[in-house]
This record gives sequence, structure tokens and C-alpha cells, in this order.
Amino acid sequence: MVATAVPRPIQLALDPRGRLVVLSAGSSGDAAGEIYRLDLRAPLPIDASRVPRVVIPFADQIRKAVLGSLAVDPRSGSVFLGEENGNRIYRLGDEPRLQPVAVGLNHLLGGAALTLDRRGHLVFVDYSGSEAHLRSETPLPPSLSFLVDEGYRGPLVFRIDLTEDRPLPRRADLLVPIFPRKEATRPDREPLWRLIGVTATPGDDLVFLSSVGEVLRLGPDGELRLVVRLPAGHYHRTNLTTGPDGSIFVCAGYQIRQIFRISPAGRVSVVASELGDPGGIVLDARGALYVPEAAIHRIIRIAPDP
Repeated sequence: MVATAVPRPIQLALDPRGRLVVLSAGSSGDAAGEIYRLDLRAPLPIDASRVPRVVIPFADQIRKAVLGSLAVDPRSGSVFLGEENGNRIYRLGDEPRLQPVAVGLNHLLGGAALTLDRRGHLVFVDYSGSEAHLRSETPLPPSLSFLVDEGYRGPLVFRIDLTEDRPLPRRADLLVPIFPRKEATRPDREPLWRLIGVTATPGDDLVFLSSVGEVLRLGPDGELRLVVRLPAGHYHRTNLTTGPDGSIFVCAGYQIRQIFRISPAGRVSVVASELGDPGGIVLDARGALYVPEAAIHRIIRIAPDP
């Protein structure tokens, strides 16, 4: 047991000081989210009710979007947060205030919908299609809906370098995605399943989880290749992360309540089962896996095999 009395913890990350950064949904529903920073050197379990927290106000009092995804830059400690079922990604500033870094997404999911690669570039997934477009901030008028209906349908992957000398926020609807590289549709093929999570490998590859449990790898050539298919089930509120040896850990979400490990050779094993609404997982330098259980308001640690 790592921490107790954390109100609905949903995402975890480690900062440069080794503290566990926790995104909590909070208990009152009057804020976009709450951030805890837990010192893992303290005696465990930590009673989070006695730990200072940062309450993040809604970025827009009209929209009142809650936060559902989290990434922390391991070098600078910058905290990035994505809206749950929203359209924007933010950097957490002082006071605290949410500073938009990417806007104009069609439909940003929670969970592992965004990550940082080894160079600190922000990677996030979106989806192009008529239903997703209705969720966008600036949907086209009905008279122009054919541009969406007849255009590319399928997942979109973006990578942006926030250190570039370009103004923020970046508009996702004007960015060129890294996937697909060619916006081509074939009438004889169904669109790809939605990508619902992403993690960066120690190299330059990206690994994704699809809505039907496919684990896929995107290499420098821009081709999306199947790694393995996980057991059938309803993959919702999922998360994934990469181990130092290239293993992929997949938290299958609230319905399946299992965590899978995919070895570099593609072998699938079950790490944990019957979890209480597991959320965003993270690995430390020793290979221990930290898991938030939102239904039980706690965070646990799973030690690596000896």
C-alpha cells in the first residue's frame, strides 16, 4: 500500500524528484481536478488527507471540462493535463492556472491519450470521423458536413515540440499528423479501430492500444504494425506504459480490471486482476508498478518479480 484517502485517483506520473504525481478527480466535483505530490521516501502508506494538494479550477466556466489524462516531463517537471472527452491539452502553470498548449481536437479521451517521448515532445491521439467531429470546438455547419463524411475516417496521431519558437496553443485541426502520413481512404476497407492510448518506447517508436484490445507499434517509417491482441473485452478508461526493457504494461480499465504485461517477444501475461477501478499506471526505476484504484481511493505498488 502506497497511499490511502486519495479521492478517486485516476492518473499517476513520476516527477524529476521521484515524487509520485497524482491526478485526482476530487470529492466535491467543483474543480477540474486535484494534484497530489507524494514523497515516496516517507513512511508508507501515506495518508493523502494530510498531504497538501493543488485544486485546479475549471479553465472555462462555460465548458467546465474535467481532466482525465496526465504526463510529467522527467527533465523539467512540467505537468501536462488533458480534458476528459474534451478538446484541449494544458500545461499546469502557477497560481495554479491551466495554460492551453493544444486546442481544436475532435475528441480527446482520458487515460493514456497523451504522453511525452524521450525528447520531451508531446504526443497525443485523436479521431477523425463524423461522430467525433460533432464533439469538436468548431464543427462545420451542416451544409459542409460532406467534407467530413467523405474525408479520412480513422485515428490521428500528433507530435509537437513545445520548445519551438511558435506561439501556443497549437491548433490540432491545422497540424499535420504523424499518422496517417497519407490521408487516403479506400472504399473497400473499414477504417481502423480507434486508438485509445499511447506510450513512448526508449527508442523512437510509439505503442498504441486500440478500442478492441489491439496493441500496435508505430515505427519511423510511419507504418502501424500489430504487436499482439489482448483478450476480448470492453477496453474503457485504459492506460499503458513502457518498461526499461521494452515491455509494455496495459491497464485494461474499469470493466476488465486487469493489468497485462507484453514482453519484448510479444508474450502476454497477467500482472494483476480484480482491481478496484484501476487507472493510470507508472513504473519506477526499480521496476515497481504503481496503480491507482479509484473505487477504493488508494494507490498500491506491485513489486517486480525477483
